[in-house]
Amino acid sequence: MSQRTLILLAVALPVAALLGLLAWASVQQKGGPAGAGINRKFGGVRIQPGPARDFSLTLLDGRTLTLTELQGKVVLLDFWASWCPPCREEAATLAEVYGEYAGQPVEFVGVDIWDRQEDALAFVEQYGVTYPSGVDVKGSIAIDYGVKGIPEKFFIDRDGVVRRKFVGPMSADNLRAVLGELLNASPR
Repeated sequence: MSQRTLILLAVALPVAALLGLLAWASVQQKGGPAGAGINRKFGGVRIQPGPARDFSLTLLDGRTLTLTELQGKVVLLDFWASWCPPCREEAATLAEVYGEYAGQPVEFVGVDIWDRQEDALAFVEQYGVTYPSGVDVKGSIAIDYGVKGIPEKFFIDRDGVVRRKFVGPMSADNLRAVLGELLNASPR
């Protein structure tokens, strides 16, 4: 074997091994981002109530929304992605319940993470999502809220305090119960 052939093998074999490892990792993640958890089962998460972190989210329609703008309202902050099966399962439920609270001091905000803008747009159109939604491009909102998987929901009272956190898809009855509790608990 010539020296040139040995050099080519010395370079090609590690590259092939690396590509094989990357392919294997991609299959294991089922195409999702590494470390991304999918919350398939619904459940409440114990939290210490505290001030919600303000954020600036560029919405899918180009406007910018901050949490400060929503002060005085009960806010449901929903972290989701278009490729997430449980997010797809609950999308119609969230849209339905949001419509039921029109005219009340309640706002839903959809924060799409680990996703592409065009996929987020297709998702909100497909499921009739009318509440403000945007892509957390840098992941800063998800990091500030300690999101570990999707879907995750944070309920913020009218005073800007995070009161409840849930993982997994929520039923309409569970959504209504938490929203009713927060509307009744923080009269203004």
